[in-house]
Amino acid sequence: MVFDREAERRNEAVYAEHKEALARGEKRVLRRTDAGELHSYSADEIGFSPGRGQAQVRTWRGMGILTTVMGLLLVLSLVVLLAPMGRGEPPFWGALFLTALGGFGVLYTFGMARDEYRAKKLRKERQALEPGAGNVSQ
Repeated sequence: MVFDREAERRNEAVYAEHKEALARGEKRVLRRTDAGELHSYSADEIGFSPGRGQAQVRTWRGMGILTTVMGLLLVLSLVVLLAPMGRGEPPFWGALFLTALGGFGVLYTFGMARDEYRAKKLRKERQALEPGAGNVSQ
């Protein structure tokens, strides 16, 4: 890797601005962009990104697909839970775990997709670069 003095100077300036914003009480997150440069994002500009521990999906559309899959799991588990009632038998309570899992998954992934959609919209309005993977130690 070649040392780039200009990129290092820009990174130091961003770091200084980031520290000043934190001192003013702003909620900021220091991240590397996809291009590898530092950027101080406001808290609402960060939706989710790989490397934060939970999501390995990069877009709100991808998370929407996961929400759909979880929704299908929820519907399927409800069918399995309630199908015996059509034959006059008690519900299959063993499927209740899948129903709860599917419901939680829908809420969780939908919330993440919504947050990323809003963050992407804000980044576009503010002309901020896309965040890369992982946090920068402060």
